[in-house]
Amino acid sequence: MAGAGGGNSDVQWCFSQVKGAIDDEVAEADIISTVEFNHSGELLATGDKGGRVVIFQQEPESKNQPQCRGEYNVYSTFQSHEPEFDYLKSLEIEEKINKIRWLPQQNAAQFLLSTNDKTIKLWKISERDKRPEGYNLKEEDGRYRDFHTVNTLRVPVFMPMDLMVEASPRRVFSNAHTYHINSISVNSDCETYLSADDLRVNLWNLEINDRSFNIVDIKPANMEELTEVITAAEFHPNQCNTFVYSSSKGTIRLCDMRAAALCDQHSKLFEEPEDPNNRSFFSEIISSISDVKFSHSGRYLMTRDYLSVKIWDLNMETRPVETYQVHEYLRSKLCSLYENDCIFDKFECCWNGNDSVVMTGSYNNFFRMFDRGYRQDVTLEASRENGKPRSVLKPRKVSTGGKRKKDEISVDSLDFNKKILHTAWHPLDNIIAVATTNNLYIFEEKLN
Repeated sequence: MAGAGGGNSDVQWCFSQVKGAIDDEVAEADIISTVEFNHSGELLATGDKGGRVVIFQQEPESKNQPQCRGEYNVYSTFQSHEPEFDYLKSLEIEEKINKIRWLPQQNAAQFLLSTNDKTIKLWKISERDKRPEGYNLKEEDGRYRDFHTVNTLRVPVFMPMDLMVEASPRRVFSNAHTYHINSISVNSDCETYLSADDLRVNLWNLEINDRSFNIVDIKPANMEELTEVITAAEFHPNQCNTFVYSSSKGTIRLCDMRAAALCDQHSKLFEEPEDPNNRSFFSEIISSISDVKFSHSGRYLMTRDYLSVKIWDLNMETRPVETYQVHEYLRSKLCSLYENDCIFDKFECCWNGNDSVVMTGSYNNFFRMFDRGYRQDVTLEASRENGKPRSVLKPRKVSTGGKRKKDEISVDSLDFNKKILHTAWHPLDNIIAVATTNNLYIFEEKLN
């Protein structure tokens, strides 16, 4: 399994850390809802259903143990969103964080966007290790002095203090979405970003929070004629005029903002003809795209539907250049997955640093990796049972019937309550973060 550095040597993944409580009873507010590395990989942010954002920072590597990478420890925790109530529509707005996106670092501070169903916030995360002392009109405890008693002039000085990480909201972008926000994506111009809900995509300037431009609107005049919704949207990594959005019908539309102010007419439509042999009652549900991601190079597009991951070349719209089956053994179980609502789960996907490997989640706390160059795939498990530091993860196999081998797990004994929806890959290194309900697992390549 080639990793971020490529090469044909098999990467062995080993356990590094797990964050979160071990309790069997999981509080709803603690369930992780998004995971995102920043552009350097030094910081890792998670959002949860309780509206909190937790940022982990990678410790510097130890010179005594060069084979050990720095661990991720809590850097900052803050409440990003609170529950609200829309009195006009009598709707409760959840505090759950749907997405986090980091802005490229411009100075000593870090900036990130976080969103719930309705409101996007721009947060500044900064460090303070000095404080001013020696005011003329203020005591050290903050009380004001009587200026009649001041008979000398002091020059205030900065004194060292314990490091403090502050998270402060810089802007709040609200009242622009009628439906639930499912995506945010920062543009490569570092000045604008998009936000998408079920029927519209809006373009924002990071400096202006009281208005946005509607760039896609698929809402029909008569809502009874609605046949599809927007499921995800993302900007191209280096062409600031290009973005894509995916739909519940399994199509991906690429739009060019140079062509028109309203991008309802797409430039390209990526769609694979349906195989008539696989046609069933569930075809439309399982073809809905839950995530779309540009490769770092900008040449390819990855989409995730319920059963598969597809890689599209931007120059070929008729069919994907690669298709990887994530859990094909579930095709015979679609009826029970429909009954327990699992068929509507929205799995995310991610690329490694050089676009040679893709990763996505599955059930039973399994996650899958597909090596594009060597056409290899592996199933690994995020579990506390192999939670010894540096213990190598053993590949898992699912038995689909017939005689089950010793190391295989039967498809009937998979736990559908344990699912990996959110994954992230370090942009420069073979380090991955995998969210399982309320736990965050960090795995890394085993170094000899």
